[in-house]
Amino acid sequence: MRRRDFIKGLAGLATCPVAARAQQGAVPVIGYLYSGSRVSPPLLTAFWQGLGEVGYFENQNVSVEYRWANNVLDELPKLAADLVRQRVAVITTPGSSQAALAAKAATSSIPIIFSTGVDPVEAGLVASLNQPGGNVTGVYYMQVELLAKQFGLLHELLPRAKHFGIVVNPNNPPAIRSAAVELQQAASSIGAQIQVLSVSSYAELDDSLSNISQQRLEALLVSPGQFFGDRVDLAALVARRALPTMYYAREFAEVGGLVSYGSDLADQYHQTGIYTGRVLKGARPADIPVTQATKFELIINLKTAKALGLEIPPTLLARADRVIE
Repeated sequence: MRRRDFIKGLAGLATCPVAARAQQGAVPVIGYLYSGSRVSPPLLTAFWQGLGEVGYFENQNVSVEYRWANNVLDELPKLAADLVRQRVAVITTPGSSQAALAAKAATSSIPIIFSTGVDPVEAGLVASLNQPGGNVTGVYYMQVELLAKQFGLLHELLPRAKHFGIVVNPNNPPAIRSAAVELQQAASSIGAQIQVLSVSSYAELDDSLSNISQQRLEALLVSPGQFFGDRVDLAALVARRALPTMYYAREFAEVGGLVSYGSDLADQYHQTGIYTGRVLKGARPADIPVTQATKFELIINLKTAKALGLEIPPTLLARADRVIE
């Protein structure tokens, strides 16, 4: 090679952004996209523990660009596009199918790692669970399939109750809204009625429950949705109404909710961290099968039960993974 060509090659290398970052010892950047407000610290800790198992540690050999939509779903495409412009190494969307879909629409080349409660095949995120194809894979924790189980546990807790309400966020994926309607039909077979309360915020739920006596509600089931960031307010609101309520995540029971049943959220975030780390090490999302949740937990808050004047059936207590006293 002639000396002049060699020097020109070095000049081109210095102006290449990827090569320049490598020369400067830049660490890879994870784009973290979430449809709600800032995730609780324990869940972020679980995500970082997963990354750590693969050898990545924040502010050491990897960094993160966080983007929160604060429940304004129209912001997700803009936030996803911003992460693409930042040329992040991977985009992760724990706990939000809407964020995963926005990321997928924004890029077909940057790897995307999701965790979602709706079927990722039906949602259009992947071609199949075993062979995702494309640039997307992640964790599937089956929220839709758990609604019937949650209602069954709530009915077991209150066997004489006939009037139930189910809180459904209109921004939920269609699968969850459809499951709520199917649950109404199933309840009628045991002589119970389920009223769908379509609300998208804590304030709307407060208004909806203001005439609880007219609705004759005896218990409530909160379906998955954009309420996680408001879990303390939501649990407090329901407590003021003295309304026995089943939640979809243990974090609600831990802040005063009566009972929760669902997949282990911390485990989901942990698995998402592991998958993100694998991609950073060079694995292709197309070759990583979507993993399905295997840890489900029943949490009962006895302190709340006593405040409501409820006696928890011994058979239900015996099956609880944790009892809060």
